[in-house]
Amino acid sequence: MARFLIKVFIYTILSLSFASHARGQSAKLYADDEIIVKMRPSSKSDDEYRFLGKAQMQKGLALKAQWRGMGLFHFQKQKNKSMDETLEELRQDPQVEYAEPNYIFSKASINDDMQSFTAGEVSAMSNEAQGSYLATGAPIQASDAWPLLTGTEKPIIAIIDTGLDISHSAFVQSGAVWTNSGEIPGNGIDDDGNGYIDDVNGWNFVSNSATMIDDDGHGTHVAGVVLGTTQDIYTPPFDPAEIQIMPLKFLDSNGVGKTSDAIEAIYYAIANGATVLNNSWGGPSYSAALHEAIAYSYEQGVTFVAAAGNNGSNNDSNPMFPASYNVPNILSIAATTDFDGLAYFSNFGSSTVDMGSPGYDILSTYPNGLYVSMRGTSMAAPFVAGVAAMMVHEKPGMMGYQVKSLLEGSGDFTTSLNGKTVSDNRLNVLNSVLNAKAATVDGSQPEYVFSNQDRDLASTIASSGCGMVSKLYSDVKNGKGPKGGSGSGGPETWYMLLILGLFAIPVLVVKALKSRTPESRRRHQRYKIDTEVKMLVDGKELIGSVSSIGLGGVQLNTNALLEQGGVVKMSIQSPDGKGSIEVEGCVVWSEQKKAYGVQFQEAKETVLERISGWTKGLAKT
Repeated sequence: MARFLIKVFIYTILSLSFASHARGQSAKLYADDEIIVKMRPSSKSDDEYRFLGKAQMQKGLALKAQWRGMGLFHFQKQKNKSMDETLEELRQDPQVEYAEPNYIFSKASINDDMQSFTAGEVSAMSNEAQGSYLATGAPIQASDAWPLLTGTEKPIIAIIDTGLDISHSAFVQSGAVWTNSGEIPGNGIDDDGNGYIDDVNGWNFVSNSATMIDDDGHGTHVAGVVLGTTQDIYTPPFDPAEIQIMPLKFLDSNGVGKTSDAIEAIYYAIANGATVLNNSWGGPSYSAALHEAIAYSYEQGVTFVAAAGNNGSNNDSNPMFPASYNVPNILSIAATTDFDGLAYFSNFGSSTVDMGSPGYDILSTYPNGLYVSMRGTSMAAPFVAGVAAMMVHEKPGMMGYQVKSLLEGSGDFTTSLNGKTVSDNRLNVLNSVLNAKAATVDGSQPEYVFSNQDRDLASTIASSGCGMVSKLYSDVKNGKGPKGGSGSGGPETWYMLLILGLFAIPVLVVKALKSRTPESRRRHQRYKIDTEVKMLVDGKELIGSVSSIGLGGVQLNTNALLEQGGVVKMSIQSPDGKGSIEVEGCVVWSEQKKAYGVQFQEAKETVLERISGWTKGLAKT
């Protein structure tokens, strides 16, 4: 009995110590005097300008940044008004959809017992281990999957974190760091017209610069876990990387960052071709603006991997964001030990945490050429992100919804995760890659409609898909169905009807999606054209091309991110290059992240006459 009480005491001290550490990291919930505001959609192109004028002149708000195409504004509030007063005043404005503080998030790692090694020491350890996988002792079968990689696609993984030491030998020798081919280094010019100057390898949203220096170390460690899931990063010389790592810094030297910078990083990643986003950070505050950005990533087919958090708590009742958003492409990851136990610090949740992954004493890269062993769900998430990239490497075009479903179903059942995660599984790299290679890529995915009014974090029909079906089936099989009730059939019948309903929904959704394709919305004939267009978006001049044109609108091709519903002012060059037209339009659809449909708004008769003249010599699409 005494020994039992001692164990309880030690565990309690560990838990309280960790909880205190976690609270210290996220004690400050939002940035001082900063607010994010979303306008309600409007068909009037000048409504945003009117709202901006009213916010500045009448409400005393100072504009810090804006995403006008989305109707999002980042303001500095007056110091003589409280946050609650300012938010309440804004929420009473009929033009405002939502207003919220600029919430703060922090890295999801624990700095206890960090062990540091030089590159030489790690190489010696690797040789001594005779090729054994050094990242973790858990049986995830990562190195077994490497010989199976035969694809030619090199998917881009955005590491949204504290930056990256791109001079570390593991990244230099493997050539793993993403390069923006449209940018000329160091010339001080935005060569690709995406709104960021000299963003050759990514962007620093903290200092608003192209320097991704990792002044914390967390981002470099996370990036190393991603790369190390796909190849050996311990024994030089290193093989050429099968993936590309895009470092996006939004967490500062203390591992803390703002919602506004996280949102911008997400949109940057998607606009520049990232198909997997790793997010080893979080906080307890729900942000509608961040929720909306992640919903956009789902629309674009991106896989969003998030750390479940390190409070040792249940995310079902105490959510951690972004991991707890109900968007269907989010993989919320718990941390497990080398022996497949749930790590003492890891958050869990039978309906909000999807699966487990090693996150205890993970050996990975660190600034200044070092390797460090670290703990946290921050370390667990990038294993999953790395595997997601391997799956897309083998099956380009596989969307986040399908990647998530395959990953959950490919893991190894683990007793410690039973009832603690949706799948009850721990990551298995080999199984995931094999299942991806054998899979047929889905051409569509269920529709997800963002609503900041819906804060229910439980698994829902809209967001859970195959994961929920497998969980329901498991519950029925294990006698966990709903109890009581009247009528015929009993709980198992009720569950099976729900499962059948879940399978039927995607069929209906696919039909709905097909009816909403760009072709079905056209009212005017389109013609093939290849000409330059200059665009004015959010006060920035961008360059792109037009590949089709008609009296109703155009298809734009650009590396810049254009938001659906956003207004674009265009100067379109004539096919012979001798003239141009000036016209304004609204973005109504997007394809493959770089092609956008823009519908003309109140185009002048003279403009339409010019277009009619151009199209006489053009082929129909």
